[in-house]
Formats: sequence, C-alpha cells, structure tokens
Amino acid sequence: MSRRRTLGTKKKIALLVSAAAVAGGGAFVMASTSNAAQSPQTAAESTVCQGLATALGNNQRFIEGQRSAPDAQSAARIANREAVIAQIKVQQEASGCVVGESAQGSQPAAGQPSQAASAPASAPASQAPPAGNAASGQQVCNGSTVTLSGEAGAPAASSNQFPAGTKLKVTNLDNNKSTTVEVTSVSGSCALLNNAAFEQVREPGKFLIRRALIEKVG
Repeated sequence: MSRRRTLGTKKKIALLVSAAAVAGGGAFVMASTSNAAQSPQTAAESTVCQGLATALGNNQRFIEGQRSAPDAQSAARIANREAVIAQIKVQQEASGCVVGESAQGSQPAAGQPSQAASAPASAPASQAPPAGNAASGQQVCNGSTVTLSGEAGAPAASSNQFPAGTKLKVTNLDNNKSTTVEVTSVSGSCALLNNAAFEQVREPGKFLIRRALIEKVG
C-alpha cells in the first residue's frame, strides 16, 4: 500500500513539472508574438505610415531648398517647418510607424526630369514652373499625390509651382470630397494641404491621397 502511494506521488510531481514546462513555453510564445505585434511599421507596410513619411519628406525637401537658396525669410520658414517635422514624428510614433522615416512621394518617377530641372537655364529665379501659368479651371499637377503639411490654421495650401494667392480645388477621387483653398506659402510639392484643409477631404485614418484631382480655380 505504501509503495503504491509513493509511486502515485512521483507521477503527480512529474505531471506537474511537465505542465509547468508547457505553460512556460506557451507564455514565451505569447510574449514573442506580442513583441512582434508592437514592431513599428514602415511606409511600405501601412498607408498611414506612408502618408506621414511623405509629409515628413516634403517638409525636409522644403528646408533643403531654403538652405540652398536662402532669402530674408528663410530662417523663419525653416524654424516653422522644423516644428512641423517634430509634430509629424509624434504622429508617427502614435500611429505605430517608424519614427523619422521619410519619403518624398511627389518627386518625379525615376528617369523623368523634374519640371524645375527642365526649365531653361536662363529663366529668372522668380519665374514659376509651367503649371503655374495654367488657365483658371484647368487640371494641374497630374499624377501627384496629396498629403498634409502638419501646419495649423485655417484651410490653406502651399506649393512649389503656384504663387501665393492662387486658389486650388483639391478633390479626393476615392471619396469624392473636395476643398478649395488658397496658396499661402511655398512647399516642396505641387500642392500640400495644411491640417484643416486635409481634414476636409481625407479618408478616416489616412494621411495620403493617392487619387487626387487638382484644379487651378483662381
């Protein structure tokens, strides 16, 4: 009787040890899965991250342009855009994106010269690229994506092709929402919307408009 009880106790101990090992292995697997799920996403993995990376890249390109050809207002513009970049990085972290990842989606495709590069060398520095001379009501910036600058204030746009005072109508063809805004400053892309303007045409959770119709209306 005593021996049967001893063997029974040993079996119980062995079963408990096995169960603990299985439970521990399961906990390790769950922890590994959890850590993997928390890994930041890149622009290639998330539309939200791509939009934020594009916005960051556009602002960085604008700063580079100001530094390469500075004027009396460049320092103030650069300080403003650096603050915008800092806010975009906060949004990247909050959205689970790689913080600081930059993309410049409004640049021309590889092998295609940019409009600025194709302008005559003798043209004055203040001369706007061809799109800036478009007639009112004409579609412009064909093929360009639209994102947000991260700037606050009333609905407005910035552009590297249209002077301040130009009015642009931006339509998101994915939801048929549109907004008409005035260009108030220079940026690194054909049409860059500030936060208030972008909210009027965005799709929930997205920071990039892939299919956009941009028209010069004034």
